[in-house]
Amino acid sequence: MRASNHGFFSLFSVLLLSTLLAVQAVPNGALSLNFYWRTCPKALRIIRDTTFRLARSNPSLGAQLLRVQFHDCFVRGCDASVLLDSTTGNPSEKEARPNLSLLGFDAIDTIKSEVEKACPGVVSCADILAVAARDAVSFPLKNRQLWPVLTGRRDGTVSRSSEVTGNIPSPFSNFTTLKQIFENKGLTVSDLVILSGGHTIGVAHCGTFSRRLYNFTGQGDADPSLNPIYANFLRQKCPNPADSSITVEMDPKSSRSFDTDYFKILTQHKGLFQSDAALLTDNSSSRIVKELQKPKAFFPSFANSMLKMSAIEVLTGKNGEIRKRCRFVN
Repeated sequence: MRASNHGFFSLFSVLLLSTLLAVQAVPNGALSLNFYWRTCPKALRIIRDTTFRLARSNPSLGAQLLRVQFHDCFVRGCDASVLLDSTTGNPSEKEARPNLSLLGFDAIDTIKSEVEKACPGVVSCADILAVAARDAVSFPLKNRQLWPVLTGRRDGTVSRSSEVTGNIPSPFSNFTTLKQIFENKGLTVSDLVILSGGHTIGVAHCGTFSRRLYNFTGQGDADPSLNPIYANFLRQKCPNPADSSITVEMDPKSSRSFDTDYFKILTQHKGLFQSDAALLTDNSSSRIVKELQKPKAFFPSFANSMLKMSAIEVLTGKNGEIRKRCRFVN
């Protein structure tokens, strides 16, 4: 019992320090842990309870919302612009190819509706997305939150599909491209590797990796860096040509458990995407991959990197707006 308590308090201390550092990293301390404690004190509880209810009937919700948040923050910052529907003459971020397979928008609509009943026009869609993503991923752990979420974001009013390409990492990206995209957002190589750990949950469509199986260099060959036994398994799941309706677990046999298995399978050359395998092509990132196989290294690191990512180019104060419905500007 003593060892268990010691481990808990050590992790708590790391998370608390990460939170304090993240607060200091945001200009003017605009984001905080208790932003709504006066204006909507039940907001976080409503988001959690509604998210948990939805996650009970949709075990994939954590992976879905985590991906939506990532795609949101890397285009125009964490402003919920990815949630906006297209308007006449303006295709939104949702219409961009990297976002066509995003899921979870209906869940955000449901959560927003519940929050609006309690506190109309107070809680932003950007904050709801950030909190719900954390809660959905944490749901299997019941009373444990995997990372703290700062609140106080406001919603953007612009969403353009043309701005997505080049800002969202592709499953085909090499290490140089991945590193540059993350650096453009103020994130480090460590953040790149750590946040890639989100691939421990969820599924991927065959088309995102079939080239590694059937035509890696355009000569009808397979990616030599892919574990051959795993490659044969994937070929059975995904015949050529790729069927866009077929999905494969990102982390075989552990795709609903948020754990460190992703980093273990990477070292076995079983990363599903080319961008996963790319993490082993750089000495620095490869060392980080090996270190993050340890839960005590991964979980506090993931919490810190999520805090950093969720503060990218946030709108605060009088910037942006608080949307009444997440799909539409006011």
